Amino acid sequence: MFKQMRVWFVLTIILSLLALGSSCSKQGTNEASPDTNSTASTGKTYASKGDEGTVTGAVAFNGTPPAPKKIDTSADPVCGQANPNLVTEDTMAREGKLANVFVYIKDGATVDGTKVGDYTFATPTDAAVLDQKGCHYVPHVMGVQANQKVRITNSDPTQHNVHPTPRVNPEWNQTQANGAAPIEKSFARPEVLIPVKCNQHPWMKSYIGVLKHPFYAVSGEDGAFTIKGVPPGTYTVAAWHEKGGPNGTEKTMQVTVAANGSGKADFAFGDAASASSRPGGLQMMPALELPMIVRH
Repeated sequence: MFKQMRVWFVLTIILSLLALGSSCSKQGTNEASPDTNSTASTGKTYASKGDEGTVTGAVAFNGTPPAPKKIDTSADPVCGQANPNLVTEDTMAREGKLANVFVYIKDGATVDGTKVGDYTFATPTDAAVLDQKGCHYVPHVMGVQANQKVRITNSDPTQHNVHPTPRVNPEWNQTQANGAAPIEKSFARPEVLIPVKCNQHPWMKSYIGVLKHPFYAVSGEDGAFTIKGVPPGTYTVAAWHEKGGPNGTEKTMQVTVAANGSGKADFAFGDAASASSRPGGLQMMPALELPMIVRH
């Protein structure tokens, strides 16, 4: 009897020591392994000094742009009725100017030497809107900040299937019937750019650029763009267009913005553009600590 009690006593001590060791191990793991999925930043919050400037410019298309191709919508007659002149949108060039180019500050520093990627910026409270109208996405290219709401609407009298295909954010795929409530989503991680498609209408494509800061713009039909509220400093400004390679084409240039001034950044794409283009430039590489990759 005494021997049996001694055995139980020893086992109790061993089990207690094992439990204590496990607890200590878990505590050490939690302290040493931060949540890698967190979007929180240790940088300082940017506060306006009232001396911000702009980056302005225009995007040209050199050479003869490819003619838009008429899209066969026979698979869904509603699309043909809603938009009988539906054409491809991958190269929207008119009079030597190129639309739908995503222009953004890729890296650089303010005049006090602080890297722009080390700042944190308030998330906009207004949602960015992506509509499905005439069986195509409007706008074709757009930008948002990380965690900013994206409100997706369906203005068509037919059903769509919204399917973003990111690489560093979670992928999702959601059907949206005509007349259905808007879909609201957000992307927690910066990513340039996220392709969006419709599984029911394969010609439908859109691109969403997600950044941790608000310094981006999309060129209009006249090729012009303006990035507002830029702190004085020197930056690398990048321009991305979906054509030119499996991951699009990106070009960069250095721009200095003086206090209350404007930096100039003009870009050119097309067959006759300079050799500074970098087909497939959006590989998995950091920019402002942002993962950057595009997949069609």
